[in-house]
Formats: sequence, C-alpha cells, structure tokens
Amino acid sequence: MKEKKKLALSTQIFIALVLAIGAGIALTGNPDFAKSYIKPFGTIFLNLIKWIVCPLVFFSIMAGVISMKDIKKVGRIGGSTVLYYLCTTAFAVAIGLLFANLLKGLFPALSTTELSYEPSATSVNFMDTLVGIFPSNFIKPFVDANMLQIIVMSLFIGFALILIGPRINKEFYFVNTCNDMCMKVMEMILKLSPIGVFCLLCPVVAENGPAVLGSLAMVLLVAYLCYIIHAVVVYSLAVKTMGGVGPVQFFKGMMPAIMMAFSSASSVGTLPLNMECSQKLGADKEVASFVLPLGATINMDGTAIYQGVCSVFIAACFGIDLTFSQMLTIVLTATLASIGTAGVPGAGMVMLAMVLQSVGLPVEGIALVAGVDRIFDMGRTVVNITGDASCAIVVSRMQRRWEAKKAEKQA
Repeated sequence: MKEKKKLALSTQIFIALVLAIGAGIALTGNPDFAKSYIKPFGTIFLNLIKWIVCPLVFFSIMAGVISMKDIKKVGRIGGSTVLYYLCTTAFAVAIGLLFANLLKGLFPALSTTELSYEPSATSVNFMDTLVGIFPSNFIKPFVDANMLQIIVMSLFIGFALILIGPRINKEFYFVNTCNDMCMKVMEMILKLSPIGVFCLLCPVVAENGPAVLGSLAMVLLVAYLCYIIHAVVVYSLAVKTMGGVGPVQFFKGMMPAIMMAFSSASSVGTLPLNMECSQKLGADKEVASFVLPLGATINMDGTAIYQGVCSVFIAACFGIDLTFSQMLTIVLTATLASIGTAGVPGAGMVMLAMVLQSVGLPVEGIALVAGVDRIFDMGRTVVNITGDASCAIVVSRMQRRWEAKKAEKQA
C-alpha cells in the first residue's frame, strides 16, 4: 500500500490563502467574529515567529562566522566574494525600495483600526542610526528585537571565538548545536504557516472586502519588475566590466540553471547545474567550487528585493509612510540578515519578519504576502543563483589577474 504524498508547504499555504479569502468575503458583514475568534490564532503564530527570530539570527550568524575559520586559506577569494555579495545585496534592496516607493500609489490602504503602530514624531539622522547599530547592553537588543544590534553582537562574538583559537572546540560545538536547535524550532513553527496565514488574512479580508486581492497582483508585478532590472542592470554591468563576459553571452549560458531555479525555487538544488554553466562561461573550477556553495548560503539578492518591495507594500497597505532613516535601516538589516537567515526553511518569511520589526512595521502584514510566497520565491531564486554565477566569473578573472601580476614580479 502506497503512502499518500504529502502536500508541499507552499501548496498548503496557497490553499490557506484561497480559503482565507473565501471565508473573509463570507464574513464581510460580520468582521467582529473574525477579529475576535480567528485572529487570535494568527497572533499566536506571529508571537512564535517573533520569539525565535532573535536567537535564530544570533546563533546563525555566529555559526556562519566561526565556520569560516579557514578563510585565510582562501584569503583573497573569500574577501572578494563576501564583498561582492554584500554590495550586490545592498543594490538589490535599494532597487526594491526605489521602485516600490515610485509605484506605491498602486497599493490600496487598508483599515488601521487594529494597529498599535504609531509613526515616530522625531526625525533620526544618519549618525544617530549609525550609533544605534551598536548595543550598550547585552540583553536589551533581544528584549527590543533590535535586529541590527543582534547582528553586530553575533559578529563580534563569532570573531572573538575564531581569535581564541582551536582550544575552544566545545564552544564551537555549543554554538552550532544552538543554531541547529533554533533552525529546527523555526521549521516546526513554519509548519503552522497555513493556519497562521488563514487566521491572519481572513480578518483583513473580512474588514476590507475583496479590494485587498488586487494589491497582491500589483506587489507581485512590482517585485518581478525589480528582479528583472537588478539582473539585467547590476549583473550585466558586473560581468561585462569586471568579468569580461558579454551580458547576452552570460544570460544565454545561464539559461539552463535559470530554468531549473525558476521551476524548483531552490538555490541549493540548482547548485550542480549552476556550477556547470558558470564554468562554461569562464569561471575557474576551484573558484566556482568555493564561491557558488557560499553564494547559495549567504547571497540572497532576490530575497533582499522582496524585503524592500514587501516592506513598502505592507507600510502602504496600513497607511504608513516610511522615513528615509527607516529605509536605510531596511537596507542595512536586509543586507546583513541575508547572511544570518540563509539555509533556514522559509527564509523569505523569516527575513521579512526581521525587517518589519527593525523599522517598527506591523508584522501582521506578512499574512498579505505569505500566500503567494511561492510565486515570489521562483523569481527571487533565479536572481540569487544568477548573482552567484556572476560572482564566480568576476572573482575568477580577478584571481587570474592577481596571479599574472605575481608571476610578472617573480620573473
């Protein structure tokens, strides 16, 4: 007797989205019932996400830092790779914010009666934002869910563990065990996503009616527009100017990996094909073997675009205008957190929760986009793996140039 094949989580969430819309429309005349008896279960789901996000980020980034203890062996390649990934991720989230702000007039405002969010009356300049990144208390960043401070703390502690040296294997083991534990807890919580999405979205539709549906189509359109612009502009310029490969040649050579990424929505699953395509385009095997797996873990340009677009979309839906300092915080948080949440199941949703918390936006907004997350994920995976390949090509050329100069000096 064959076992019944279990529905994929993305399918379950999509079904929950459809059911939530149907139930919400049915309850349009009685939104109080949805708010009193359905929304609390959605709040429980959100509380669980908020509870685990801080320790997850703390231990995940720390584990990532200490795992790079052999970075000196790859020295120049490792430094160039991480710098390239951070720069392209910052560009990605900036593009997402720019176009989402230009087109936010297309997003409808929803009822704000349920929100506890209050816009800040005081303006914060860049220097205040910079100072605010560094914590003055070990516990307070966790209590306040201050993601930037938590990221900085984990980086300092991770570097300190590396500098202490090999006599702290037990500490390394402890950090990795805590990281695995947090990831497993997040995996358990995300299995409740269909229930959470239903219980969060149903009251929103009940209160606002079917008008909310058009906004989903618009935010998907804006996100895919940003995906295409980032890939065509940023990656084309990078491979042409620094990698010596023409944009048409690059995208044509990457097409098999792009198709695989779009259909599977898995960066790791596309890795073997991505390695083959990038090597055919001129990436050295030893460079690709390091850069691409690292990129599948920490390079999340597509996800960063998604954070920018969804943050503006959620803010617009609740009638909130993001300040410049808030948008700067989104850029910093999404860029740094792309390293911290990599490899976590449902990383996009986890990162979005972090980004929303970092600027004080209502986390309930996740319900508006979670149901179509799979459609977002297909596009952002394509951007992620294309960025990995562009990095492999650029770093390979830089490494060859450095080796050629070294050979000239020795001759």
